[in-house]
Amino acid sequence: MRCLYCGHEDNKVIDSRPTDDGRAIRRRRECVKCGRRFTTFETIEMVPMLVVKRDGTRQQFEKVKLKNGILRACEKRKISMAQIDDMVDYIEKELFNSLDSEISSQKIGDMVMEKLKDVDEVAYIRFAAVYKQFKDSNTFFEEMSKIFPNSGNNKK
Repeated sequence: MRCLYCGHEDNKVIDSRPTDDGRAIRRRRECVKCGRRFTTFETIEMVPMLVVKRDGTRQQFEKVKLKNGILRACEKRKISMAQIDDMVDYIEKELFNSLDSEISSQKIGDMVMEKLKDVDEVAYIRFAAVYKQFKDSNTFFEEMSKIFPNSGNNKK
């Protein structure tokens, strides 16, 4: 890091502390040559991820869209915002850890369904109804049978 004042490349860090909820580090530095102090911020560089839609178009991944889709599925259910935020954060982390620059909307939808299945069955079905675009009651019942595999075998 070059000194802002004299351009010398050698400096020492006097103080470091996290900022922006731990997403950045603020460093107070002192130039070894001129002795002047300056502040730098270190952040993680996020590489944009593109979502490939069903029709083949691409758009940048937006965490807000992911959260809104989960929120709609969880409306009027006993699911806390903390649980929803945890789901969104988990899915976002998994996507960025995959190191893929493009991800299909289908994969994202599958990840959401997998998390919702563990949290709330009704929210899962609501999300699946939109995501899988149920054409009729048969496709709906096929999806239900994935959650309740023995539901069709309860004949008396």
